[in-house]
Amino acid sequence: MIGPMVIAGVLVEESRIPELVDMGVRDSKKLTPRRREVLRSTIMETVKVHRIEILGAAVIDDTRRVKSLNRLEADVMAKILDGLRPDLAQIGSVDVIPSRFKEMVLSGMRSPTEIQSAHHAEDLFPAVAAASIIAKTTRDRIVASMRQEFGDFGSGYPSDPKTRAFISEWYVSKRTLPHIVRKSWKTVESITQGIDSERYTLREWIGRPSLRRV
Repeated sequence: MIGPMVIAGVLVEESRIPELVDMGVRDSKKLTPRRREVLRSTIMETVKVHRIEILGAAVIDDTRRVKSLNRLEADVMAKILDGLRPDLAQIGSVDVIPSRFKEMVLSGMRSPTEIQSAHHAEDLFPAVAAASIIAKTTRDRIVASMRQEFGDFGSGYPSDPKTRAFISEWYVSKRTLPHIVRKSWKTVESITQGIDSERYTLREWIGRPSLRRV
C-alpha cells in the first residue's frame, strides 16, 4: 500500500549459477533484512549485469487506470529483458496462468527470447532468487528513507496493522493521503471509503431533529 514497486533482473552465466546456490541465495522473503544486504553485495560481484526498475505509487495509480497491474509488470519485465538480452529468461509469473504471463512479456519485447515462466520462481531458479534480493533490498532502502520523512508506517504491506493504522490516522486528520501511498489499492480504498462513510453517518445523525415528550 505504501512505497514503490521494484522489479529487478540479473544476467548471469550458467556456469556461475552454482555460486549463487552456494552463497545461500533464495527467495528474498525467506531471508532477514541483514542477510539480504550481505547477499546483495556478493550477488553484484557474481552476475554480469543487473537492471532495476522503480515504479512509484503515482505511476502505479496512473497506470492502473488504463491497464491491469499484470500488464504493467509484464511491460516492465520486457523492458528489463530487452536491456539484459539473455539467451534464456526465467521469470516469476504474477498471472494465475504462467504461460499467459509469458506471452504478455514476449509481446512487449523488442527482441523476444526463450522464456521460462513459473509460480514461485524464486524457489525454482537461483537467478530469479538473486534478482528478488536486489529488488527487495532496493525497496527496503527506499522505504527506510520514507519513514524518516513520514514517520513509522511499518512495512507498507496490506497485512501490516501498523501500515493500515498509519493510513487511517493520516486520512482522518488530513482528508487526503501522502504521495507515497498507492491510492488505487483496494485496501487503501476500503479504509478511506470506510472513514468517509462513518463521517457521513455521523453528520446525518447530528443533523436529525430529536423528539421528546415534555
